[in-house]
Amino acid sequence: MLVGAIEAGGTKFVCAVGNEANEIIERVSFPTRTPEETLTDIFTFFDQFELAAIGIGSFGPIEINRDSEKYGYILSTPKLAWKDFDFLGALKKRYDIPMEWTTDVNAAALSESKIGASKGLKNTLYITVGTGIGVGAIVDGNILSGSGHPEMGHMLVRPHPDDHYDGFCPYHGNCLEGMAAGPSIDGRLGVAGKDVSPDDQVWDFIASYLGQAIEAYTVILRPERIVIGGGMMKVPGLLDKVRTEFETLLANYVPTPPVDEYIVLPGLGDNAGITGALILGNLCLA
Repeated sequence: MLVGAIEAGGTKFVCAVGNEANEIIERVSFPTRTPEETLTDIFTFFDQFELAAIGIGSFGPIEINRDSEKYGYILSTPKLAWKDFDFLGALKKRYDIPMEWTTDVNAAALSESKIGASKGLKNTLYITVGTGIGVGAIVDGNILSGSGHPEMGHMLVRPHPDDHYDGFCPYHGNCLEGMAAGPSIDGRLGVAGKDVSPDDQVWDFIASYLGQAIEAYTVILRPERIVIGGGMMKVPGLLDKVRTEFETLLANYVPTPPVDEYIVLPGLGDNAGITGALILGNLCLA
């Protein structure tokens, strides 16, 4: 039995086919273009296989409320061609099989909790820090959702005293994403983060904002572990800076595991999202 998986990102899509053991058998990736062009790429890949189900982890915001008329839609994304697009509906028109869908970070949180860095734990967070910041939460073994999925990357943060950047988020300015995601480096310095020395003060700013967020997530949700990934976390020394900021801000107010066991890198690396989508697909058939 084969199951399809889609990790729908704002920059690129990853599609894979796997088995009941959540092992990826074949995968492809391609740039995110218009919905019509991207769907053509998806169909070209999946049409080669007899699939039993498909799991999708998508960039958002998306509608996950099954009672909503817009269930399965991508909502108010800055990628205007995708705004109010019925993504799940378009897939179902092509493939009349069970499908499950959530955010890309929820999918990554699911995979890390099942077989990754948080395996065996019932309460965990996954944070991705890249071109945007997204957070997925697993609470008592289930993906956290309310009237919709959480948007924890858009919590407001206090500016670092030496940071005079206003933030790039068009909605909130100095929210976590606006102040700490990849485009904020270019916004401050005029160059991409990969071209900035790990010793530059800008990484102190980024660590300050991520530390603030993790302290807030800790006192609100009390996870057992926080997994933090994405391209920005590959900067040498940034993880240690984040851990230090967190410990300073929490000030031992509530107990947590040792910080090097509490705030960790993904066990599945860059495969967390697509593996989570595969797990979602298999859950359709459970």
